Amino acid sequence: MFDVLARIKELREARKWSVYKLAKLSGIPQSTIATWYQKNLCPPIDKLEILCDVFGISLSEFFSMGPEKSLTSEQLFLLDKWNLLNPKERSAVLNIIDTFLS
Repeated sequence: MFDVLARIKELREARKWSVYKLAKLSGIPQSTIATWYQKNLCPPIDKLEILCDVFGISLSEFFSMGPEKSLTSEQLFLLDKWNLLNPKERSAVLNIIDTFLS
């Protein structure tokens, strides 16, 4: 069975984030996140979607990526930077990448 809490912890620790930082970035109270772990509760889907947005992944990626498919620190760094860009900036970056690849 898929361990949702372990996956959240894996993604958080890969970014070297504390529970406090995850709470601040997601807007989910730190006490709520702590309760999930203390009581071994699966977070509701709306909260998982928020966490996925903060981690820069889709809900599908959250459930499909296991330890063997974990992102490298370089990929995590790039995802963190990507999440800081607005849609226009993201489009410009994709155009640059396409230029390099062609």
